[in-house]
Amino acid sequence: MKKFLGFIFVLTLISCGVHTKGNDGENGLPGKSAVNGTRGANGENGANGLDTITGLDIGSKESKTIAPVPDFSTSAGIGEIMKFLASDELEGRKSGTEGIAKAADYIETIFVKNDIKPYFENFRDTLSNFKEPAYNMVGMIEGNDPELKKEYIILGAHYDHIGRIKAVNGDEIANGANDNASGTTTVLELARYFGASKSNKRSIIFALFSAEEKGLLGSKHLAKKLKETNLNLYVMLNFEMVGVPLQDKDYLMYLTGYDLSNLARISNNYSDRKVAGFLPKAKEFNLFNRSDNAPFHNIYNVPSHTYSTFDFTNFDHYHQVGDEADTMDFSHMANVVNTLIPVMQSMINSPDQEIKYN
Repeated sequence: MKKFLGFIFVLTLISCGVHTKGNDGENGLPGKSAVNGTRGANGENGANGLDTITGLDIGSKESKTIAPVPDFSTSAGIGEIMKFLASDELEGRKSGTEGIAKAADYIETIFVKNDIKPYFENFRDTLSNFKEPAYNMVGMIEGNDPELKKEYIILGAHYDHIGRIKAVNGDEIANGANDNASGTTTVLELARYFGASKSNKRSIIFALFSAEEKGLLGSKHLAKKLKETNLNLYVMLNFEMVGVPLQDKDYLMYLTGYDLSNLARISNNYSDRKVAGFLPKAKEFNLFNRSDNAPFHNIYNVPSHTYSTFDFTNFDHYHQVGDEADTMDFSHMANVVNTLIPVMQSMINSPDQEIKYN
């Protein structure tokens, strides 16, 4: 998350009232909650008509407001994943270490359990731009529409952190709960949903990146690799630091690069609440270029954005040993997932490519 927030002294600058400008604009196992119901009767895997897992009309040709799926993701299920990914056993998930290898094993277990297939020969995509052994975890679900399945949406987050740092009160492990076990957990829960429902017309890639903290190396590697294979990418949606709720905002999450595309409007059209809003600090500190959406924007030039709930005031443990699972709000995180499900599904199943750069 180093690139996402810039230098650590950003927080000090904000508290002191010092302002800087970005140069480019704003630019686990799953919990016990199970998917209940059967697939749609009017098409294979519920592809046409109603998905009876959720009651979502996934065959609509018009944007419509759809309620969240309140009982899918639970605080208990979120907590189970978060407590493992942010545990001392993983030693801060530094890229190239045994700790992050354990995280990768855990992610693979979740992918397999939820019928997510490897995009490549296996789930581990070894980085070509990092000197130590490191790999992205890349799974997929093929779309169920003969034409739309040729288009891809990437749901991504980085699963690495910074490992061991200078000890504070005997604790030297920077566990990285908010940064970014929270985003990783969000992607894993969305994978669990789509793995169960098989309700996606477009194909979905679930990408969990390594070496983000080393300069977005995992996402740079994957974006370049996919581009070289001419993968038809529609949009890349990234999740970063979503472990604690925003305060005194009228939206659930903010969107980096808010004014670069119509993604915020589309997100809000597909929900019964304001999902995505504008955070001035995100533009001021150029967060659009500091997380794993940026390489896909640069290489593909398709809408590529990050959803986040860190607003520089609601979390005090960035790159510190205090970024522990017990500082996270699991109920908030479950609400994020449940609110996102109809939004993601509507985007993935829309007949036309509604999300566009301005």
